[in-house]
Amino acid sequence: MSIDRIVLAFAGVVILASLAFGYFVHPYGFLLTAFVGLNLFQSAFTGFCPLAVILKKLGVQPGQAFG
Repeated sequence: MSIDRIVLAFAGVVILASLAFGYFVHPYGFLLTAFVGLNLFQSAFTGFCPLAVILKKLGVQPGQAFG
């Protein structure tokens, strides 16, 4: 699995978990959803993603977007 797929899968899981947390536990959980969305948006333009940097250092196979 490449860095790109791991980043997208991780973002999806965090978004779903934060939506559930915001709905069932506390509305501040939606702030995490907003943070992940903003991070995905900025990485589309800058190519920088903190998780991609960590995965690259761990030796995960690079992909097209985060090489």
